[in-house]
Amino acid sequence: MYAIVEIAGHQFKVEKDQKVFVNRLQTEEGKKVSFDNVLLLSDGDKVTVGAPAIGGAQVSAKVLKHLKGDKVIVFKKKRRKGYRVKNGHRQSLTEIQIEGIVASGAKPAKAEKAAPKKETKKAEPKAKAAAPKAEAKSTVKKEATQDLSKMTVAELKEMAKAKGITGISGMKKADLIAALS
Repeated sequence: MYAIVEIAGHQFKVEKDQKVFVNRLQTEEGKKVSFDNVLLLSDGDKVTVGAPAIGGAQVSAKVLKHLKGDKVIVFKKKRRKGYRVKNGHRQSLTEIQIEGIVASGAKPAKAEKAAPKKETKKAEPKAKAAAPKAEAKSTVKKEATQDLSKMTVAELKEMAKAKGITGISGMKKADLIAALS
């Protein structure tokens, strides 16, 4: 049985008792950690694919140690310019050992159970009062636009003259509607 699980932003194919190096986790050494974002499960011939994740599936692991990866040399050069920069980098990693893969019935992780933030009572009336005004403005504009599209070019030119818009002699109907709205 194996699973494809997302751990610290990367996808890994994991099996029971496998050791994996992942980006640094905030869990202490020796503690257990579980991952709920299981993307695929395979048990022999039976393959389950999530959309995007499988509900109730979970991969549990134990943090073995925190360490740094091998040094990676970053060398930049621009030829004939005398530009050369050499930097090194060591990625912070965590070694974990997969202890088990549960296909269904797993409890969600504690991080996902965070209590929702309570909204203040003062903020709610303002939001409710602002919404009808915005809807009223948009309906007025829609009605005006629909009325303008039903008018002839001559009527639109008369309205533009009344509003003081100049240079309307060569405008098309769409341009006149845009100028008036």
